[in-house]
Amino acid sequence: MPLDIVIGAQWGDEGKGRVTDLLAREAALVARFSGGDNAGHTVAVDGETFKLHLIPSGIIHAGVTCLVGNGAVLNPAVFIREIEGLAKRGIDVSPHRLKIDRRTHLITPVHKALDQARESQRGDKAIGTTLRGIGPAYAEKIGRSGLRAGLLDKPEELAEAVHDHVSTHNEILTRVYGAEPIDAEKIAAEFAHFGQRLAPHLADGSVLIDEFLKEGRPVLAEGAQGTMLDIDHGTYPFVTSSSPTIGGVLTGLGVGAIQVDKVWGVAKAFSSRVGGGPFTTELDGEDALRLRGTGKNPWDEYGTTTGRPRRVGWLDLVILSHAVRINGFTELCVTKLDILSGIPEIPVCIAYDTDGQRLNYPPADLSTLANCQPIYKALPGWEEDIRECRTIDELPENAQAYIAFIESFLNVPIRLVSVGPERDQVVTV
Repeated sequence: MPLDIVIGAQWGDEGKGRVTDLLAREAALVARFSGGDNAGHTVAVDGETFKLHLIPSGIIHAGVTCLVGNGAVLNPAVFIREIEGLAKRGIDVSPHRLKIDRRTHLITPVHKALDQARESQRGDKAIGTTLRGIGPAYAEKIGRSGLRAGLLDKPEELAEAVHDHVSTHNEILTRVYGAEPIDAEKIAAEFAHFGQRLAPHLADGSVLIDEFLKEGRPVLAEGAQGTMLDIDHGTYPFVTSSSPTIGGVLTGLGVGAIQVDKVWGVAKAFSSRVGGGPFTTELDGEDALRLRGTGKNPWDEYGTTTGRPRRVGWLDLVILSHAVRINGFTELCVTKLDILSGIPEIPVCIAYDTDGQRLNYPPADLSTLANCQPIYKALPGWEEDIRECRTIDELPENAQAYIAFIESFLNVPIRLVSVGPERDQVVTV
């Protein structure tokens, strides 16, 4: 069986978790290929809401094996808390079912301290990171000085490596940033405990995936963040520190391109992002509140990880065209279509204008992108409540036309449309 992939087509928070949850019903293994606990996937099942940060969304399905791949970065303390939280709710998170690749890099309190110190130093030029230590952990990985999960079942090597890691970075924290030093002995002891807890979960992820594929058992790769947060192809430097795009799947799980079958792009019916950076279709005032919600519901536009209100705007098809080109989507899923119900006329961005020049792609230069103005096409809205719709024909005519316009513009078939937060509130196209 081939490998299917779920990738965010915007700035993250598109609803990848619930799409992974839907597709995981047919999967034997769900593997996370990038990011850390800066990601947040919300899955609603029978009135229960699960907020996942590191553990793949497939964990909610009994019998599905889950893997945190080598392209991710893992904070052991957060991972253990997530395991314990799921276990209390009756979810099987035992080592035979939940795996960590030995090559996955670890996040430490040093990384979090560095993240916070650097963001503070940037002042009004702060990137808007989640302050979870993601960037510093990836920087150490690239600098070939990081700590890998394979140390977790080697107590003496782990203690020495963590102690040296903390001691070395205390020089930077204190002398460069004027921050308080971190207790190396304490952190080494904490990681010894983490090792005892997590060592049984270790595996060679690439070998594990290969075994599943050779046995004809379907594998689903789950992304974190989105295309516009990609370190290479996003709105740099207002991006994440990994590759949440198609290339990150292959390197982040250790698989070959020949294994890939379907590449699912997930996009909201409008746009949102958290943190700084250009956002061409951004709204404020009543229009923004209409899309964002008040924060009283878990599916409102507030960060799953940070709780920060998301910036929101109309759908940007320039961004989605970029995501289609970068990732080679074979199918699309559009989420939160129900949020647009009741809006008489819905603008959709079809191109950018920059000093009189029309652009059909987001420019790589950040200052040029920030200067772009949206060129909109207004589509007729609908008044009907669509949350009970389950087939495309049940949607109002104008809602069908909205989906058809996106599909035609991007030249990629839309297979799923979510019309509410619950697992079953999905229209199959």
